[in-house]
Amino acid sequence: MPYFHYKARSENSETVEGTIQAASADVAAEILDDKNLTILDLTEEKGTFFQSSLKIFNRVKVKDLVIFSRQLSVLVSATIPLVQGLRVLVAQTVSPVLKSIVSEVADDVEGGAKLSAALGRHPQAFSNFFVSIIKAGETSGKLDEVLNYLADQQEKDYDLNSKIKGAMIYPAFILTGLFVVGALMMIVVVPQLTEVLEETGAELPTSTKILIAVSDFLAAFWWLLGLGIIAFIAGLKVVIKTKAGHYYFDYFKLKIPILGKLFQKIILVRFTRSLNTLLTGGVVLAKSLEIVADVSGNEVYKKLILNTVREVEDGNPIAAAFLNSKEVPLMVSQMLNLGEKTGRLDDILDKLSNFYNREVDNMVSNLVSLIEPLVMVLMGVAVGLLVSAIILPMYNLASSL
Repeated sequence: MPYFHYKARSENSETVEGTIQAASADVAAEILDDKNLTILDLTEEKGTFFQSSLKIFNRVKVKDLVIFSRQLSVLVSATIPLVQGLRVLVAQTVSPVLKSIVSEVADDVEGGAKLSAALGRHPQAFSNFFVSIIKAGETSGKLDEVLNYLADQQEKDYDLNSKIKGAMIYPAFILTGLFVVGALMMIVVVPQLTEVLEETGAELPTSTKILIAVSDFLAAFWWLLGLGIIAFIAGLKVVIKTKAGHYYFDYFKLKIPILGKLFQKIILVRFTRSLNTLLTGGVVLAKSLEIVADVSGNEVYKKLILNTVREVEDGNPIAAAFLNSKEVPLMVSQMLNLGEKTGRLDDILDKLSNFYNREVDNMVSNLVSLIEPLVMVLMGVAVGLLVSAIILPMYNLASSL
């Protein structure tokens, strides 16, 4: 989350400066306003290396956040005073990081701060999306309803992410195992087998010569291969951190055969579900789209959604930009257009979210079913190459003796 440097005027007309961490400039401005500071200047700055390193240790697990949201919604619905409810959650929270954060939030609320502003001071736990929903609930006087709806949506997001991660564990484990075993075979086992063939002086097949060359290279320069992989990953991360590199990397992911469609459907689930949550919570359409742009997690869709924000602010339909984009299915654009015309955009978004959620479930199940035979084919090809390159020459040599 970004850091903001501010210059402000206090109630005593004194000029104060400092740095504050918040999910966005709007949240930072609200925090300063709660401190009775009149903002003179507010600029985003990059956090120090030390501050960035602390994020690794101060992360809050999604599961803990889901539980927190559900428990808070229950307490607020039971008309328990907010500060008292937060104190109860402090005692019930298992995560040490979240326990400390909730305790600070309770202190801020008890001191007169709004819940949204208090949560906004901890962007490592509560995103701009989360804070905006809470703020909308406070404004509309329906905080209990908004919290309950937010908890429902977070649980759905958590279930979806858990399902996808769980489905990818098996193929990732198998492919990693194949890579490790293959590397050990080429570096340790194959040189011992090919040494026998080379000592005979017989003419070796082309496949055997290639295998010997690859094995010799890996045995002598395995460290170079390791450095190459590390350098490639590091270079890729550097490129992705640039604006253009991040955009083209996300564009490339959408074009990967089969997986590209899965990524697209996951993004559409996030977009429709998050936008529906914000609109139901009472956030205006233009502001909702700005928040959803960051929630999408893809620069291609972020750019498209931000273009939609400008279209909406100019008085055009929400589907105006989507209709001209190849990245958005025509059905989505048409249904959004229909929902806006009939005044039932939230219902349409809910139906789209459920539809694409089922599509993601089906694609993940099909991919898992497809990966198992694919792994068997790869193992068969590897064994076939090994047989043709080593076993057959050794068999022919034994037959000729």
